[in-house]
Amino acid sequence: MSLVEQFRPLASSLPDGWQSARLRLRVADEGDSARAAALLGPTNPGQRGRVINFATARHGAGVGPDRIRGLLRRLDTEGIQGELELVGVEAAPALANSVRPTLAGAWDEAVATMPPDWSDLYAEVELTSSDYIEPGALRLSPLNPTRPDARPLFRFRAARRFGYGGSPEMVRRCLERLDEAGIRGELRILNVMSDSYPIKTQGPVWYAAGKVI
Repeated sequence: MSLVEQFRPLASSLPDGWQSARLRLRVADEGDSARAAALLGPTNPGQRGRVINFATARHGAGVGPDRIRGLLRRLDTEGIQGELELVGVEAAPALANSVRPTLAGAWDEAVATMPPDWSDLYAEVELTSSDYIEPGALRLSPLNPTRPDARPLFRFRAARRFGYGGSPEMVRRCLERLDEAGIRGELRILNVMSDSYPIKTQGPVWYAAGKVI
């Protein structure tokens, strides 16, 4: 069985709320051990003979599961075989006397502070880890989000009554989908327009860094 295939059930068995997990790879051929450790370099592994210890973590605390899969896939591609096992799991520290804020809740608070006649807005969601980029893009896809740079950040437009952008209800639902998947981040409202009445257009045109958004 390939290392990627061995990792899949281990990752699925991790409990809710896990923060980091320690893994151990026993390389079948000791002659491959140094190369295997080098390929796992981003995890800062520890090697002793055929045994390589490394870890994965969530929320930006270390190398995420998606990246681990990519590293193990490279070992598989080079024909490095071995046994992978889960050594230990650490849970994320509990938030004392507080409720973790949700993105949907942040949207509700933002809408409550906006003028009652707001018509269009430009907003962004910055996720806490690059591991969230692909699943985040999927859940935000109805908003047609864009990524301005390499950060785990998505920008989108919203329109309250007519025009270009997701409706307030659709924005909230997309953010709620992130919450349901345990994807954390920060919502920021960048621009808001009020009392606009486009004539034969889809709404206002904004420019950022010389580009139409």
